[in-house]
Amino acid sequence: MDINFTDKVIVVTGGASGMGAAHARAFVEKGGRVVLGDVNDELGKTLSDELGENARFHHLDVSDEDDWASFMEYTESEFGPISVLINNAGIGAGGLLESMTLESWRRVLTINLDGTFLGIRAAIGSMKKAGGGSIVNISSFAGLIGTPFSANYTASKFAVRGLTKTAAMELAPYGIRVNSVHPGYIRTPMIKDTADDVVIGKIALNRMAEPEEVSNTVLFLASDAASYTTGSEFAVDGGWSAGSPVSIGETHRQFEDRS
Repeated sequence: MDINFTDKVIVVTGGASGMGAAHARAFVEKGGRVVLGDVNDELGKTLSDELGENARFHHLDVSDEDDWASFMEYTESEFGPISVLINNAGIGAGGLLESMTLESWRRVLTINLDGTFLGIRAAIGSMKKAGGGSIVNISSFAGLIGTPFSANYTASKFAVRGLTKTAAMELAPYGIRVNSVHPGYIRTPMIKDTADDVVIGKIALNRMAEPEEVSNTVLFLASDAASYTTGSEFAVDGGWSAGSPVSIGETHRQFEDRS
């Protein structure tokens, strides 16, 4: 199956590093014109320069409406209306419910959920101009199964999954497909201090994934090869959400060991 994005404009949020950077590289390799959005201007500009003439960077705080307006204006002025939006930006957090602060709760929901909502809303008009498109929301395996000691993160990722389904139903008449991807433990800066033993012996594939393995699924969903796929969730988690043998007690011990 030959997936090609020649003449397609792609937006990747949180695109300066980690999975976002892997997605951006993959789209450029397939002929796409990519605009990276991130709060880390230095890393974003460096990656944009590395990717060459088919890449641009523009500052974007996904939780800020004004930033989204400026970002979309810049994107269309550089490359034209967008065909693909990858809502990748997000933050991780953990803690016990009983000691979790409202500030921590709201910060995660603001970036992970509000940021996805604002991205979808900002993309609709541009995708209508392009004649349709594909939105891929990056959720998590924590958006498929209950995940203890990360109530804020888990709630945000379940919400992204629900938002995806509603958006898919509303936007289908415009030729816009919306799907969610649910990665497991991926080697990215977000979990740089997480040891391999968090997955070894506990999931079917018995290893962490590389960011490029998530990108393969993202590319498929963004492409015309997935033309009849919308409102669905795709787990890229090595079998974690299929059923984990790790007990709550063992997870509790691991969490306390990291604290």
